[in-house]
Amino acid sequence: MSEVVLITGGSSGIGKSIGELLTTKGFKVYGTSRNPEKYKDSLFPILALDVRDLNTIQQTVKTIIEKENRLDVLINNAGAGITGPIEEIPEAEIKANFETNFFGPINVIKSVLPQMRKQRSGLIINITSIAGYMGLPYRGIYSASKGALELITEAFRMELKDFNIKMTNVAPGDFATNIAAGRYHAPILNDSPYQKPYGNTLKLMDAHVDKGSPPNLMAEAIFNIINSKNPKIHYKVGNFMQRFSIVLKRILPDKLYEKLLINHYKL
Repeated sequence: MSEVVLITGGSSGIGKSIGELLTTKGFKVYGTSRNPEKYKDSLFPILALDVRDLNTIQQTVKTIIEKENRLDVLINNAGAGITGPIEEIPEAEIKANFETNFFGPINVIKSVLPQMRKQRSGLIINITSIAGYMGLPYRGIYSASKGALELITEAFRMELKDFNIKMTNVAPGDFATNIAAGRYHAPILNDSPYQKPYGNTLKLMDAHVDKGSPPNLMAEAIFNIINSKNPKIHYKVGNFMQRFSIVLKRILPDKLYEKLLINHYKL
């Protein structure tokens, strides 16, 4: 029997790559999008779901369970980027980012847990970010929302261990996707004290995404995690320096690590 997989944000980028690979490997995959009608030629079904809307989450999960009688894997992939000086990002945009990157995934998890508990099996994979391991300049809100998801996964794992439900984080580095096009950019204001450093950092960030790894590397990593008997708590997928940056943060004094970031972003 094919394992049933739900991928939020499965219409493009990393989510689409994961869905296509798993489909070719024999999984029964359901992706989601806020506008599923745009993706009629998708290799796997795309259902309507907005992670900021609890009704759409519950309805989609119900639809899949009614059709398949089970749900084996949830991949919490839907997310949104956000950049800007923290002082200048409107509060509404900060809250909207946490709704998508933190509260949304929690609500999807809550919606699948009763079925997984009934099955006494299930795997939940939260796609976070290497940026969630450190407070990055002009990406502080994104770092915070992804870092929060990393931490809550650690707590969830211990709460779910008696039900044979496994949970893990996968933190990608920079991947060549359209995330830059979809993220909220605080405008570079001519009269802003942050105009020059923010402008330079934004160019650097976009260059990193453009030169990022192909999304199929993430798809392969997810496939291997699904097939592992006992998934780790944290995985990192990206180039060597991105993964190594987390190791450095662990071993270097805080101020020295901060200096490395300042030099990297030419601040």
